[in-house]
Amino acid sequence: MPNPLQLSLALALSLALAPALAQDAHHDHATGHDAVATMELATPAQPWATDAPLREGMREINDAVAALGHYEHGHMGPDQAVLLAGQVTDAIGGIVANCELEPEADAVLHVVLATLGQAATELKQDPTGHAPIATMRQALADYARLFDDSGFEAP
Repeated sequence: MPNPLQLSLALALSLALAPALAQDAHHDHATGHDAVATMELATPAQPWATDAPLREGMREINDAVAALGHYEHGHMGPDQAVLLAGQVTDAIGGIVANCELEPEADAVLHVVLATLGQAATELKQDPTGHAPIATMRQALADYARLFDDSGFEAP
């Protein structure tokens, strides 16, 4: 598993390269959100292929985000929400370290992972807001739409 510095560098690189690498993606300047949070990814003609490390990591992320629904409903405290956000970033690190996709699919995946990572970081920094959880759900829905991962159901 990469250390936090490696993960931060991977996410920063993803944020920097994603607009240039992900075809048909654009930034909606009217929203005022960061570029990654507002990026729209075009649905490919055929969903991108996945590998086992990606599928496993995305299920870990999906489970953590689903559990954050309990936080939104007041059934867990902010400390548990921060731990779940940490599980999201840990799973992203595992995906970045072990997943091997073709370059175009990898570029699209990094947009999804950067969105997840940015939202998880926001939740860890300020667990009083629920907006990052919605952002993570949308990123998971994007993953389900863009990648061939049978059985994956976003929360």
